[in-house]
Amino acid sequence: MNAIDGSEHVATEAQAPPPALLTIILDTNPYAWSLLSSTIPLSRAVAALQVFINAHLAINSTNRVAVLASHTQQVNWLYPTAARSSRDDKKSASDGDVDMANGSSEQQLHNGSPAANSADKYGPFQKVEHELMANLRQLMADTTAAELSASTTTQMAGALTTALTYIAKATIQAGSALTGDVGGSLDDAIQGNIVTAGGGGGGSGGAGGAGKDGPLSSTADSSAARRIPLTSRVLILSVSGDLAAQYIPVMNAIFAAQRQHVPIDILKLAGDTVFLQQASDATGGVYVAPSAPQGLLQYLMFGFLADERARHVLVLPSVGEVDFRAACFCHRKVVDVGYVCSVCLSIFCEPLLDGACLTCGTRLALSRTITAIPALIPRKKKKKKKTGGVSTPGTTGAGTPIPAGTPGPS
Repeated sequence: MNAIDGSEHVATEAQAPPPALLTIILDTNPYAWSLLSSTIPLSRAVAALQVFINAHLAINSTNRVAVLASHTQQVNWLYPTAARSSRDDKKSASDGDVDMANGSSEQQLHNGSPAANSADKYGPFQKVEHELMANLRQLMADTTAAELSASTTTQMAGALTTALTYIAKATIQAGSALTGDVGGSLDDAIQGNIVTAGGGGGGSGGAGGAGKDGPLSSTADSSAARRIPLTSRVLILSVSGDLAAQYIPVMNAIFAAQRQHVPIDILKLAGDTVFLQQASDATGGVYVAPSAPQGLLQYLMFGFLADERARHVLVLPSVGEVDFRAACFCHRKVVDVGYVCSVCLSIFCEPLLDGACLTCGTRLALSRTITAIPALIPRKKKKKKKTGGVSTPGTTGAGTPIPAGTPGPS
């Protein structure tokens, strides 16, 4: 019977691929997107991103997705959002009907009302699309001109830290589900109430703690311990180029992701940031800077759709040469040659005036004597050794034979 109905080919629960969590960080810097309006506007980029999310969810029914907005002054969740309180739900119509005075149901979607069912779309796809678009519109509507004039960069460090804490919480819950000890809801992770395996708080340190202790408890059986509860990765769609002021928190987040074995993929549509190249190289992610941003969907589908398990058998795009320069701790400038504190390894672009390190306060004696940028000393050319020995007739001093002439008639 197994040969007839094909049941012997059905994978068991232990053989099924583990669920994959894709956390997307969307750079929503209005200043940077205004410069790209003629090439690819934000609306087209979000539409391509939604198709990519649907493809990720369609690969495996257990796959999950989370979307963060890295804005100018804050980091906002686009999907999933925390559960609304019952008091906020009462602000909608008391009988549950959609308020037609607003012209659409998007406002009630933002207030927590469920999305209207549509026969043309798959339910999970529609839920992600409606919630993502409603939160994105609300974020852009709440952005004021004063916030745009105050900063032209994006909060990438905060977005990375928030993504890693969410991944740590999801990994702990996935491991607890295998052992039968299910934890709390992920709404706590969205609101910032993170409890890691090490007992620490949120941030990159808490994310690293989860990777250290592991998602599985000591009471797990052998079959559950061999299974991977969750594979996670981070995809950053970046359009901002100046992140030197966030060098320290970005590098801390990179080290936390490296400790958690979370790859960081970078899709750089504009600008050039050396720290994102270092993040992709250190965590084993994919870095792509497309020459034609109009084909964003093609880059997403062919370069970033494969999960961590499938990437072992694929030839992935690479950045080639990675810029490993660092930013100084004094002026936040990317430097080629600098001065390093011998105690805390802080980098400075110029000698300190009072000789004290700005990070640890150590008095550095060398900083008082060095007054100029050290010059590169060229290598001395090695002298060629001459071959010794006594010269003989018909040879030079180096022992090279000289051909003798043809003897004439006597």
